[in-house]
Amino acid sequence: MKKILLLFVLVFSISSFSQKKITDTIYSKKLNEKREIFISLPPSYEKNKSQKYPLLVLLDGDFLFSAFNGALSYGYYWDDLPEVIIVAINQNNTRENDCAVNAETGLPEEKGTSFFEFIGMELIPQMEKNYRLAPFRIVSGLDVTAGFLNLYLYKDLPVFNAYISFSPELPAEMEKNLPERLAAIQQPIFYYHCTADGDLKKMRNKILAMDAEIKKINKPTLNYKFEDFKDASHYSVVLHAIPSALYQIFSVYQPISMTEFQEKIVKLPQGYAEYLKQKYESLEKSLGVKLQIRLSDFKAIEAAILKNNALNEFDELAQLAEKNYPKSMLADYHMGMMYEKKGDYAKAAKTYLKGFQREEIGDLTKDMMYQKSEDMKRLAPKKGKKGEVIEETPAEDVPVDAPTETPVEEKKQ
Repeated sequence: MKKILLLFVLVFSISSFSQKKITDTIYSKKLNEKREIFISLPPSYEKNKSQKYPLLVLLDGDFLFSAFNGALSYGYYWDDLPEVIIVAINQNNTRENDCAVNAETGLPEEKGTSFFEFIGMELIPQMEKNYRLAPFRIVSGLDVTAGFLNLYLYKDLPVFNAYISFSPELPAEMEKNLPERLAAIQQPIFYYHCTADGDLKKMRNKILAMDAEIKKINKPTLNYKFEDFKDASHYSVVLHAIPSALYQIFSVYQPISMTEFQEKIVKLPQGYAEYLKQKYESLEKSLGVKLQIRLSDFKAIEAAILKNNALNEFDELAQLAEKNYPKSMLADYHMGMMYEKKGDYAKAAKTYLKGFQREEIGDLTKDMMYQKSEDMKRLAPKKGKKGEVIEETPAEDVPVDAPTETPVEEKKQ
């Protein structure tokens, strides 16, 4: 009974962070018809009026919508993936005509040309007009639609920043042309594709040939990943691949992990606060998403500073705290920690007391800050009438180790 209750609570909690499905239609002049679309807005969309969100465009939206929506909701619940706006195109009974290409050139023809233009010239502009979008776009599809979406990389200025192609049915010469385009494109591109041993042999051979050519490209602006799934069917490959693709594209978004802490941060000779600053600047540059620095990441940098006795870096960390949480006691906590570890207990007492008067945040409370201030007062040198020191109690130097687990910010309720 307890297990059932726990499962119910978990499902209910995650559902509160799930993205809601809106069914809408859009009239396309290019297609000369109305098309049904499904739109998903993030849980925070109505609450945070200034936040902008990446856009995920789904071909085969009639069946890919639920799979992506579930994965994104789960990832966001654990703060591993960002909130995303989804627009999914219903292609039930239209996908073959929508994705028509010339058998010889591999380029869109007939309705395929109109559908290609509909996405770039009508659907995306309407989404930009109606919703708050960050300048980061992703597109995904399966087999026929997966091959079709690659055609946007043939443009001089690709419409999308990231491509997720599940078992693509590649048009003519694409296994040769696409690697050439990826090598020539100057802007940063995320490209993920996959196959499964359940795919048709002819399809697999072309996918594997394209993978071999792309792997020859050596350029920092191409973020590339390919996977060949074993014991997977042509359709089940989607469920295997979605989390892998999303975590590849949004790796820059994720909070500091234990691996990142141990293998990168704590090994730095200096610049721990700068590392944190650049991490979030890189996130904004890559995804167009401005994110408040997580409390768990502040804690990780605090641990690195203490472990390496780089106490002066608390000053810069406090500046970041003041910028991100200006009403909270976080900045005063960091400055108080710096004075305390340096043995300047009088300044530490005053700083902790200053923090006591500000808002609580995370596990920092007014009671804790007041107690820290009182502890520092007792450790501070006592002075006589003429200012001479008459008593001083040395503080114990408590060794600080790295966190035993990845610091995780308290879950949103």
